[in-house]
Amino acid sequence: MSERIQDNAEVDVALDGERLDQAAAKLFPEYSRSRLQTWIKRGELLANGRVCRPRDKVYAGTALTVDAVLEDEVSWQPQNIALDILYEDDSILVLNKPAGLVVHPAAGHADGTLVNALLAHHPAMAQLPRGGIVHRLDMETSGVMVAAKTLAAHHHLVDQLQARTVKRQYCAVCIGAMTGGGTIDEPIGRHPRQRKKMAVVSNGKPAVTHYRVARRYAHHTRITVNLETGRTHQIRVHMAFRHYPLIGDPAYGGRPRIPRGASERLISMLRGFPRQALHAESLGLLHPVSGEDMQFDCPLPEDMQTLLAVLDEEDSAQSRPDYT
Repeated sequence: MSERIQDNAEVDVALDGERLDQAAAKLFPEYSRSRLQTWIKRGELLANGRVCRPRDKVYAGTALTVDAVLEDEVSWQPQNIALDILYEDDSILVLNKPAGLVVHPAAGHADGTLVNALLAHHPAMAQLPRGGIVHRLDMETSGVMVAAKTLAAHHHLVDQLQARTVKRQYCAVCIGAMTGGGTIDEPIGRHPRQRKKMAVVSNGKPAVTHYRVARRYAHHTRITVNLETGRTHQIRVHMAFRHYPLIGDPAYGGRPRIPRGASERLISMLRGFPRQALHAESLGLLHPVSGEDMQFDCPLPEDMQTLLAVLDEEDSAQSRPDYT
């Protein structure tokens, strides 16, 4: 199983004069040092468009570009992990992914992932690209996902995603009281300095997010989000860009913001909510064999239901406070 990786970064002042492989390891932390060295030797990781040696020095402003085939470094083994299956036939499997479950094995998560569970459920998926997975949810995002059980179904679903005909709807709870919905059409790419994060950047890939207000609270908003594209962390990045980060998202929202006069229950909820408040609630697609227009819905998990109940209670009990 493999996929083509295309990425880029610029050497900053802090890395000026370092070896190419050392700088690359800091700029592309999601890949192992040995893998980066292999790419350099193969000419798949270039410095200012030139093939270099791993020990060659690079300087501030040097452009590093990766165009390589990413082959698995981990052994994907089947594991008996419970799946919440919403629908299954000979071609596709639709499931409700819980928060906290990683989709693919990777560094730091060699097993215990959704792919390991799928291989135990249907071993033939081991022969498919990415173990049959055609789209991802972040580890701490819950909700509906589809996986392919055959190569033909995999190709068909990937084509639908690339054509932007797959309908994906999410529920999110944001910090801040919005005045209305809108569309965010801003490119997303890797953060120029914090390489484990994404950001709105001029040289990023096109990303379009549509959102509308489902419920406005005193200083929070429940929104319904529809995606045209599926960039990494797209909803989280776009909402933070608009200054409405998701509750429970330290990567893009910073520390919890507590309203002045908030009840102890709300304070505890905001400080202790264990993940970004984001749930994939609906997925619409064409069946890869029958062509039937199908939609799958997934109710909110208990943690998000509790969060919304606390916000409801707070609105009923208090006037609208200001943030400290």
